[in-house]
Amino acid sequence: MNDYFFIITILVVLSAVFGYINVRFLKLPNTIGLMLITIVFTMAVFGISYVDSTLLDAERYIISQIDFKTVLLDVMLSFLLFAGALHTNFQQLKVQRWPVLVFSTFGVLVSTFLVGGSVYLLLQLLGLQVEFIYCLLFGALISPTDPIAVLGILKKAGVPKKLEAKIVGESLFNDGVGVVVFLTIFQIASLGTGEVETFDVFKLFGQEVFGGILLGAGLGWITYRLMKSIDDYDIEVIITLAAVMGGTVIAHKLHLSAPLAMVTAGLIVGNDTVRHSSMSEITETYVDKFWELLDILLNTILFVLIGMEMLVLNFEMSYVIAGLIAIPLILLCRYVSLLLPINLFKKKLDFVPKTNLIMTWGGLRGGISIALALGLTEAMERDLFLVITYVVVVFSILVQGLTVGKLVKKVEVK
Repeated sequence: MNDYFFIITILVVLSAVFGYINVRFLKLPNTIGLMLITIVFTMAVFGISYVDSTLLDAERYIISQIDFKTVLLDVMLSFLLFAGALHTNFQQLKVQRWPVLVFSTFGVLVSTFLVGGSVYLLLQLLGLQVEFIYCLLFGALISPTDPIAVLGILKKAGVPKKLEAKIVGESLFNDGVGVVVFLTIFQIASLGTGEVETFDVFKLFGQEVFGGILLGAGLGWITYRLMKSIDDYDIEVIITLAAVMGGTVIAHKLHLSAPLAMVTAGLIVGNDTVRHSSMSEITETYVDKFWELLDILLNTILFVLIGMEMLVLNFEMSYVIAGLIAIPLILLCRYVSLLLPINLFKKKLDFVPKTNLIMTWGGLRGGISIALALGLTEAMERDLFLVITYVVVVFSILVQGLTVGKLVKKVEVK
């Protein structure tokens, strides 16, 4: 128990120090600044280890004690998605609901197969013999965009509201869908294609997705009724926290998608109509501030962890080259996967010029992709896909994250 307290303490202290350095000196969006500082810090620790390895051993110990996949997918993700959904503009999302739905389902599936196919060919060209099903698994884990990375950066980039609703809405929902697609393909890869019936695949997918959304709607409604019947901001904040924690446990027990449940619950509780009828002004302020603070705290810890994950990677040259070539391939696959949905809704919904370009460049990858890659087994080429994922995520957050604002300003029609 002491070990866990020690590790959490170290992570919180590092998050505070790196966050301070970023706000005081670098002035970058928190997501980008924290990850950049952590990577530089880890490199410095590597350098110092040639003289004295104490720091490196300590950092390796911390990383070895943390099951990143469980911590992010089973614990942190529910809090982060609820907080993100709570602060999403519901009215804009309602207007954009059809494109968001198609982007986060059809878009993720198309991207999974496009990325899987192109990465399979790339690895063959590089002389790395990897089975196609494992490349598909990689396609599934890299296709969802990360709302945690996207939300903070888009707010600073000054993206038009209707476009922000599309990108954020897609990110919130495609996480849940992406995790379900990954788990479905993972099951097929583990059991072998002959062992899995098509009906089972659809059943698993339907149960996770629709079950998750229904559970979230039920939780959101219960939370709303409870908050409406009292006026005590302390207890109302605790009710929202209980909804997330209790809902996550129920979702895991019933094999439903906890991420989709939390997004749905967050959207219902955060909806303007529900807010005004169930929360007093002071409650609204407290609920918002509590979830903002929790969001920022978990975010900072998450991006410090992503930076430190460098220590567990097996940086073979061929893996790094595969990762670097995969960056433009994945961006191209995302661009193509958005073409049909965007053209489908373009006339009806008055899209911002160059929506596809901004959504491709603004669709950042983050911790979810790394967590899923860490969940691969050795037989699924875990080391190779972990390095490729890490290279893509670091490029996505540091390069795309820093330039998406400039891109928006460039294409915005004044």
